[in-house]
Amino acid sequence: MDILIAVAFVVGGIALLGYGADVLVRGAVSIARRLNISAAVIGLTIVSMGTSLPELTVSVAAALRGASDLSLGNVVGSNIFNLGVVLGATAMVMPMRVHASAVRLEWPFMFLVSFQLLLLARDGQLDRLEGAFFVVGLALFTWYVVQIGRQVGGEEASDLDSEVARRAEKTHSIAMAFVLVAAGVVLLVSGGELLVRGAVTLARALGMTDRIIGLTVVAAGTGAPEAATSLVAARRGQSEIALGNVIGSNIFNVLGILGVTALVLPLNVSATMVHWDMAWMLGISLLLFPMMRVRATVSRFDGAVLLAIYGTYIALLAFKQ
Repeated sequence: MDILIAVAFVVGGIALLGYGADVLVRGAVSIARRLNISAAVIGLTIVSMGTSLPELTVSVAAALRGASDLSLGNVVGSNIFNLGVVLGATAMVMPMRVHASAVRLEWPFMFLVSFQLLLLARDGQLDRLEGAFFVVGLALFTWYVVQIGRQVGGEEASDLDSEVARRAEKTHSIAMAFVLVAAGVVLLVSGGELLVRGAVTLARALGMTDRIIGLTVVAAGTGAPEAATSLVAARRGQSEIALGNVIGSNIFNVLGILGVTALVLPLNVSATMVHWDMAWMLGISLLLFPMMRVRATVSRFDGAVLLAIYGTYIALLAFKQ
C-alpha cells in the first residue's frame, strides 16, 4: 500500500509541476508582453528558464528534507535526460537545424558551467559561497542573453516568435497575469512537495538510494513536460526550438537550481555523483558539439545515438546499484 501511495504522489506531483510551470510561464509572458519586451528576449529568458521550474522546486524541497543526493540527482539526471532523451527523440521525429548562436555561445557556456560544477563538487560539498557564485553567473548570463535577444533577427527571431506565441496564445491583463504567476507558484510548490515525498518513500520501499531515484524517476518526471513540448514542436516542423530550450534549461539547472538550493542549504555531494554521473553529463554534452558543428543539423542518426547513450547510462546505473 505504501508503494501505491508513493507512486500516486509521484504521478500527482509530476502533473502539478508540469501544469504549474505552464501556468506561471503564461502569466510571466503576458506581463513581459504588456511591458513591450520583445518576443526574442521573452523566448530566450522566461520561456527557456520556465522549463526548469519543476526541477528548481523539487531540488529545493529535497534539500530542505535533507535529501541532498535526490536534489543533486534531479539536476544532473535532468541534464542527461534533456540531452539524451529530449534532443534524441526530437531529432528522430524531425532533424534539428542549429542556429549559429547555439554553437558560438550557448553550447560553450553550457559545457563550461557543467565542468565548473564538477570542479566545485570534488571536495564533497556545494556551500553557500559556491551557490552565490552560480547565482551571480546566472544573472550575468541572463543579462548577456537579453542583449543578444535584442539583436536577434531573421529565421531565429521567427522561431522565437512562434515559441512565445505557442506558450501564451492570449495576452492577459496585468492583474490576471499576476494571478496566473501566483497560481503557478502554488502549483509548483505543491507538486514539488508531493513528488519529493513520494520519491523518498518509493526509494525506501524499493531499496533504492536517493541518488538513483533522483537520477531516474524524479529527473525523467520533471523533464517529461519539456520532452512533450519538444516533440510537439518537432511535429509542427519547429524542432530546432528544442535545442535552444534544452541548452538554456541545462544552464539554468546548474546555475539557477543548484545556486539557489545551495544558498538555502549547503549540499553534500557523494564521490559517485562526481566521478560517475557528472562525468556522464560532461561526456554527452561534449558529444553534442560535433553533431551541431559538422552539418549545422542534429540528424536522425545523431538522435538515435543520443537515445542509445542514455539507455546505456540507465542500464549501467541499474547494474552499478
